[in-house]
Amino acid sequence: MRRAVFPGSFDPITLGHYDIIERGLTLFDEIIIAIGINADKKYMFSLEERKRFIQEAFKSESKIKVMTYKGLTVDFCKQQDADFILRGLRNPADFEFEKAIAHTNRKMSEIETVFLLTSSGKSYISSSIVRDVIRNGGNVSGLVPDTVKVK
Repeated sequence: MRRAVFPGSFDPITLGHYDIIERGLTLFDEIIIAIGINADKKYMFSLEERKRFIQEAFKSESKIKVMTYKGLTVDFCKQQDADFILRGLRNPADFEFEKAIAHTNRKMSEIETVFLLTSSGKSYISSSIVRDVIRNGGNVSGLVPDTVKVK
């Protein structure tokens, strides 16, 4: 089975994430959307909310699992018997950052990182931009799946 882990904080999940996951389904038998837990980070949405947003967005997709984890992504991948990490790239800066992480992960394990370019119409979307729009009372309907409920 070709199993991939798509890690992130998903605070919140965006249409950019959704795009990568949907396209990743054509490459993998199963994708584990792995919500990383970082006690030092201040999130806009609780872990439960973030998990629910994702589960609801993919409720009809049997090839998707949503899980949470702490620690190194490569350790989580090994625990889940996943041979691949799926990552999205929006721009050259993402590539440089993600390349360094992929090289480090490969050095630590046998896990391959697979990069997909975000579709051009979604490449500008980031969780930090979405949070800023929310903080300022803007409409995020074109930026996140309908399952994301803004407080």
